[in-house]
Amino acid sequence: MRFLFENNVLDGDLRELTCGGAAVPLQPQVFDLLLYLVAQRARVVSKDDLISQIWSDRIVSDSALNSRINAARKALGDDGATQRLIKTIPRKGFRFVGDVREDVAATLAPAEPGPAPVRAVTDRPAIAVLAFENMSGDPAQDYFGDGISEDILTALSKQRWFMVIARNSSFTYKGRSVHIRQIAEELGVRYVVEGSVRKVDNRVRITAQLNDATTGSHLWAERYDRELVDVFAVQDDITNAIVAAIEPQIHAAENFRADRKPPASLDAWDLLMRALSHYWRVTQQDHKAAQELLERAISIDSNYGQALSVLAASHMFGVHLGWAELATMAPIAEAAALAAVRHDYEDAWAHAALGSVFFSTRRLSDALSEFEQALALNPNFSLAQGYYALALSYAGRSRESFDAAQRAIRLSPRDPSLAIYYGIAGYARFTERHYDEAIALAREAIRHRGDLTGAYRVLAVSAGMTGDSALAEMALGELRRTQPNISLHWIATQLPWASDADREHYLEGFRRAGLQ
Repeated sequence: MRFLFENNVLDGDLRELTCGGAAVPLQPQVFDLLLYLVAQRARVVSKDDLISQIWSDRIVSDSALNSRINAARKALGDDGATQRLIKTIPRKGFRFVGDVREDVAATLAPAEPGPAPVRAVTDRPAIAVLAFENMSGDPAQDYFGDGISEDILTALSKQRWFMVIARNSSFTYKGRSVHIRQIAEELGVRYVVEGSVRKVDNRVRITAQLNDATTGSHLWAERYDRELVDVFAVQDDITNAIVAAIEPQIHAAENFRADRKPPASLDAWDLLMRALSHYWRVTQQDHKAAQELLERAISIDSNYGQALSVLAASHMFGVHLGWAELATMAPIAEAAALAAVRHDYEDAWAHAALGSVFFSTRRLSDALSEFEQALALNPNFSLAQGYYALALSYAGRSRESFDAAQRAIRLSPRDPSLAIYYGIAGYARFTERHYDEAIALAREAIRHRGDLTGAYRVLAVSAGMTGDSALAEMALGELRRTQPNISLHWIATQLPWASDADREHYLEGFRRAGLQ
């Protein structure tokens, strides 16, 4: 069905909006929202209707909803003041009020069958999570181990980097003594997660192990001992810990496999794994190397959402740290991030990447919406949690920013970006005028990594505000080493504050520290 109004055509079959014959770019969720409003134009659509139809009843903030409404209006040349086409009905919802004609698109005659399109083949891994063995001797306790296994399986499925075998297949081995290699061959997987649960009185011991079935090696193993005060809280705690540990181990193993292949035989997946190994080293040279590898992956598969996402995030990361110019990188990153979202709307990385673009280009409400969407899709995504904390701080929501940064630290205590999360927490404390705490957090960030700009920025401004001239001079010297182009002008023009007062507070800290 096509809907025609003013100079616009909204085509539900082609999922396309055109104005005067020219395509209007729209994020998939904004398109869905607009299509729903137009189709339901005979009535007022409530907020609950939109959340049910567009977000599948997930929890959605008002800022996320308003961001999508504003984006739909902007695409139509409308705005919140005139409300020419999309009208807000106070305390009731929204209604599309334009004059609309409906047109059933002509059906094309079937074409002669041609050769199937060539698809980019990638050697992506698959993983199976076996039912955790109940070692308690009490069959009634099976539910606890099964629950943990299912939660791990569900959480891993949200990563989108690899295929996770469904429960109905992996749980068929429960209670059977079958070699890992046989399980891997029968399920067609490379990695197998197995474990055990031993529950005695009010304590539980859980072991988990990640196996590479192709080599027979154990990639990772851990043991968890907990008090069973709240069974479900313990289950969630251990699930989060196991999933946070498994994903980087698989990335490391896949990167090792890619490193052993000759460059000419690398496929898009291998290139992505190599790029990620550079991405997580968090240096300017490594990010440049990652970008080159990602561009090669995209040349093999132009719709490779994961490569597009990481490419966009890498470019915006460089902008924030002063490695690249915003005006040059923002259009490239935004095009890649939008393509990633179109390719796979359920990928948390795609939303995090788009959020990073919106953040750097001063669209903070849109950025917060994208980070919230990423975290709704994958609550264990520490990078999205860190980005979310950063956006909250620049939006003036310091307390929430500090809490989000702390969650990022807890989610991934061995994260290569840990120094960045501590720096974000420090900046949140700086904005609240807790300068001593900000200094302590900046020092902790530097203890983890002494070559990143964020921590030295926080240290310099906090020392400047406390009058510690020696510390300010040291921090400023290190900052100039890590970011030679730092200046008051760069700070005032390149960082996306929502509040002029917050920007002036930061600039004043730098002035007192001695930055010209």
